[in-house]
Amino acid sequence: MKKIVFLGVLATILSCKTEPKVAENKIKEDVAFLADDKLEGRQTGTDGEKKASEYLIKRFKEIGLQPKGTEGYLQSFSFKPKTDPHKEVEFTTNADSTITGNNIIGYIDNNSKTTIVIGAHYDHLGYGGEGSLYRGEEKAIHNGADDNASGVAVLLNLASRLKVKSDTNEVKDKNNYLFMAFSGEEMGLLGSNYFSKNPTIDAKSINYMINMDMVGKLKTDSTLAVYGVGTSPMFKQTLMSNNEKFKLIENESGVGPSDHTSFYLIDIPVLHFFTGQHEDYHKPSDDSDKLNYEGMDLISDYIFDIISDLDDNGELAFRKTKNESEETPRFKVGLGVVPDYLYDGEGMRIDGTREETPAFNAGLQKGDIVVKLGDSAITDMMSYMRALSVFDKGDEADIIVTRGDETIETKVKF
Repeated sequence: MKKIVFLGVLATILSCKTEPKVAENKIKEDVAFLADDKLEGRQTGTDGEKKASEYLIKRFKEIGLQPKGTEGYLQSFSFKPKTDPHKEVEFTTNADSTITGNNIIGYIDNNSKTTIVIGAHYDHLGYGGEGSLYRGEEKAIHNGADDNASGVAVLLNLASRLKVKSDTNEVKDKNNYLFMAFSGEEMGLLGSNYFSKNPTIDAKSINYMINMDMVGKLKTDSTLAVYGVGTSPMFKQTLMSNNEKFKLIENESGVGPSDHTSFYLIDIPVLHFFTGQHEDYHKPSDDSDKLNYEGMDLISDYIFDIISDLDDNGELAFRKTKNESEETPRFKVGLGVVPDYLYDGEGMRIDGTREETPAFNAGLQKGDIVVKLGDSAITDMMSYMRALSVFDKGDEADIIVTRGDETIETKVKF
């Protein structure tokens, strides 16, 4: 009889046992909120940025992240807008002629000596302004679904998944996780720059940094660009051993036009993920209905696997890389195209053209591959920029492109 009672009690206990917690995927929902017209393009210092920051704080709380800003989850920074593009921005507490932005920072404490920073910028261009490629006469909201609601949505998904993993003690003593949604990126990496100079944790404890900027438009060939692979000896092997889905385009340099640069410059290994430029870049047409959400899920899976793999490798060694931007030729003219930065064939493939530009007037189209400009053969992006650098406004040049099986020779006037 006692045995029967014991078995009954045991069965009751087992039936009441809660199922393991599973991270909820809200990527599409998060993008929809951040890229809604109500946020008016999330420009730093505006009410739209404030609404976005309030939403992110709410999501951080839902996930269970600890606040790690200077005021709860917030790290505010004020700055004077630059009048000289060659000067560094001036951070200031002077209230006159300043703009205030907010980084949003949450934390998972695994009792480790080292911390991984996982970041993405949430600001965008508001109604356009200097960075816009929109040529319409009426002002329009630039919602920035890909740039960079996509990166923030993947960040939130990773935070949710890593919190579940942390709650099971799988990562105890291995790495802590710091999640940062940066503001001020579009104005010059301001939020990440400010954090690098005013970290809310010991900067020496940061093991490495992962950045996601424009990860919402994975193409049919599954090409994914990863920058910073040369900043630690561990990265290349880890990227390869966890990759089953992507055609990877790897770039060694830790310097580039996104927030990972701010961390590389204080000697922290970085990885930056990017699905490429497109015709909606910095235009009002960058909307949430155009994103590849299945692709974003795959990217989140991939980064999660990379983080999990590296959790067993202790503190990563940092390695300086060649700064390719210092070798970039200066040029006074442009074709007026969006290059396909993920193309790894010979030549420079055009990912989009704009009206009333030299390329458009010469009849060049999306998908054309530039193989010769003037007297120069074009083998890659760098050779294209070198060829472009010799021309002045008003010059005319021969240009050869391939379009499918055709070879087209024409002239372009700058």
